[in-house]
Amino acid sequence: MKKKIFSIVLTAGIAAGILAGCGSSSQTTTADTAATTADTTASAATTEAAADTATTAAADTAATTAAADGELIPITVAASPTPHAEILAQAKDALAAEGYDLQVTEFEDYVQPNLVVDQGEYDANYFQHIAYLDSFNEEQGTDLVVAGKIHYEPFGIYGGTKTDLASATADDTIAVPNDTTNEARALLLLQDNGLIKLKDDIEDPLLATVNDIDWDNSLIAKGNIVELEAAQVPKVLGENSYAVINGNYAMEAGLSVAKDALATENADSEAIKTYVNVIAVKNGNENEDKIKALVDVLKSDEIQKYITDTYDGAVVPYTGD
Repeated sequence: MKKKIFSIVLTAGIAAGILAGCGSSSQTTTADTAATTADTTASAATTEAAADTATTAAADTAATTAAADGELIPITVAASPTPHAEILAQAKDALAAEGYDLQVTEFEDYVQPNLVVDQGEYDANYFQHIAYLDSFNEEQGTDLVVAGKIHYEPFGIYGGTKTDLASATADDTIAVPNDTTNEARALLLLQDNGLIKLKDDIEDPLLATVNDIDWDNSLIAKGNIVELEAAQVPKVLGENSYAVINGNYAMEAGLSVAKDALATENADSEAIKTYVNVIAVKNGNENEDKIKALVDVLKSDEIQKYITDTYDGAVVPYTGD
């Protein structure tokens, strides 16, 4: 329809240009031509609006008819393989019972899942936390919003040469991830457990680095925070007193978040509220019935039990607002 409007406007523009170039057309002819062009454009716009309305109505009617006929209404979700696609697989039967066909496509990258939802190719995605979503929207110009907060993957402090936090001394070394997001989470966890103190005037604690540590009021001595690429931190656990490790890397290293971590992020901490993994949709679609149904099932007792029983504390159901 847009192509049709463009053709009409272009033709009118060419005609107007020819008339102006001749210079001999009367004011009446020019006025009549402009009026005709305006009427034609208005008519085309009205036709397009009617077509859009008809398309929306047809889609709504199709969904209603499908539900009435017992056909399942599709919900398309882009997800990362673990744990997101695994969790979604557990929701398929419950959604089918409500009249929906959950269709999950796994993506290995962290870019396409947002692009395909923003472009309307998928209904939702499930792979990211809020901080990443906000950053992606800002950098890519997408307009995605949170439809539901589902789970979080907590950081933990693990013992290396030390087996408890109570015996920590200034000479102890602590390995932490060195990228901005993960290092800030690690430092906040260390602060929550009395090992370091961040400066009071830090602008954004969620962007904290070792340069923001108030060493004079910290238990651990300056220079004893060992910064490494996140995947390398578990490998040096035995060489340091402690290490702060991401949940997924802890699992890969054979560590149990529930059994081996000396401390983990609190469910009500600012870090968890920021890094909770979410169902994201295009702005305006968060109140669609099928999206609400998806979120409700993922937050159900059945799915929360599956998460708790399956991931041994590395993935935790989010129960906050």
